[in-house]
Amino acid sequence: MRTDLPTDDPRLDALEGLDPSTIASALNRAAGEERRAAFRGLPPAKAGKVFGLLEPSSQADVLQALEPETRRAFLDEMEPDDRARLLGRLPEEEAERLLQVLTQEERALTMALLRYPEGSAGRIMTPEFVRLHPAMSVADALAAVRAGERRAETIYFMPVAAEDMRLLGTVDLAALVLADEASTIADLASTDVPAVQATDDQEEVARFMKEADLMVVPVVDEGNRLVGIITFDDAMEVLEFEEGEDFARTGASEPIQRPYLSVSILRLVRSRIVWLSVLAIAATLTVNVLGAFEDTLESVVALALFIPLLIGIGGNTGAQSATTIVRALAVRDVRPRDALKVALREVETGLLMGVAIAIAGYVIVSVFFDGAIALVVAITLVAICGLAALVGSLMPLLARKLSIDPAVFSAPFVTTIVDATGLLIYFMVARAVLGV
Repeated sequence: MRTDLPTDDPRLDALEGLDPSTIASALNRAAGEERRAAFRGLPPAKAGKVFGLLEPSSQADVLQALEPETRRAFLDEMEPDDRARLLGRLPEEEAERLLQVLTQEERALTMALLRYPEGSAGRIMTPEFVRLHPAMSVADALAAVRAGERRAETIYFMPVAAEDMRLLGTVDLAALVLADEASTIADLASTDVPAVQATDDQEEVARFMKEADLMVVPVVDEGNRLVGIITFDDAMEVLEFEEGEDFARTGASEPIQRPYLSVSILRLVRSRIVWLSVLAIAATLTVNVLGAFEDTLESVVALALFIPLLIGIGGNTGAQSATTIVRALAVRDVRPRDALKVALREVETGLLMGVAIAIAGYVIVSVFFDGAIALVVAITLVAICGLAALVGSLMPLLARKLSIDPAVFSAPFVTTIVDATGLLIYFMVARAVLGV
């Protein structure tokens, strides 16, 4: 399937023959002016479909190229949750300006979502759904579905609520269609319905929906009153976004939150320079350790040859442990209260790996160097692997306990710490074994 933007046509008319998702994928990767020119060249009917599939950053960009009436039409046609996601990622002044072009009804729906904290379930729920009453007959319910289908985001699962909007259960469309028309919704409703609070963390809600295999989950306020629903596609977008953030931070970088080729060089620099500077400062610990043991290195020059090997193995061991625990935290396999269990498992794992590598290392090193040096390297390998696994496992758990993103304390940061402490262990072992 062709997804690259043609470059021989300034209006990019060749995009007209592609399907909307392919066009949206191409526009997401394009530079700003090229994207705007391409979008202006699309037929109106296709432009609306493409707009709905664009990333929020791309949507904000193409809106600048539209006439006021067209801009208003596109914004009005968006689902309230998609519109809130778009406006929530824009500067406050720009978001306010776009809110003012909406109809009064759509502005009220959007502002209701924007009042919830960023990252909460309320930000990704839709307030447009078909709500059924328990006393309704099946015939009346089907009529309500037909009447509300155009505005509702989904009709496959519908919440059942009392007059005061207290959530009572849910009914799926298949059960409604197959039921006797004289039956009531109370007869069909499933009361064992999982619901989430509007203030719950949206990543936790998304993972819950994935684990429970839920297509729709009702959202309630503190009084158990129905305020919206979250659909599976919106939940998966949250997971994709959060996993992208975690992946970026495991590499000591801030997420760029938009397609790579559409990001300027300066933005790439800004996303990386802060953590790179932090790690550079942290790396001075390694320099200080080397300076403190300068006399030891001068006495036994051969020790210097194994420094890259030891800090490399220690850093990689810590990175493996940290990555494993960050992932386990993300999918809720472990929690901060499991710290002792996790630490014991990881230390045992690290020591076993260290012993295996140390045996092989001792044999190889003793062939070319004195047996005492081989012993120093072997002992250090065992110790550094155990330490690295311990540090790599505990730092993400500590971060979660402190409400910090565990990915921040992942591979690069752990590697830097293990480098310094590993060298300290190495020289202390060398002094004890070699007597220098």
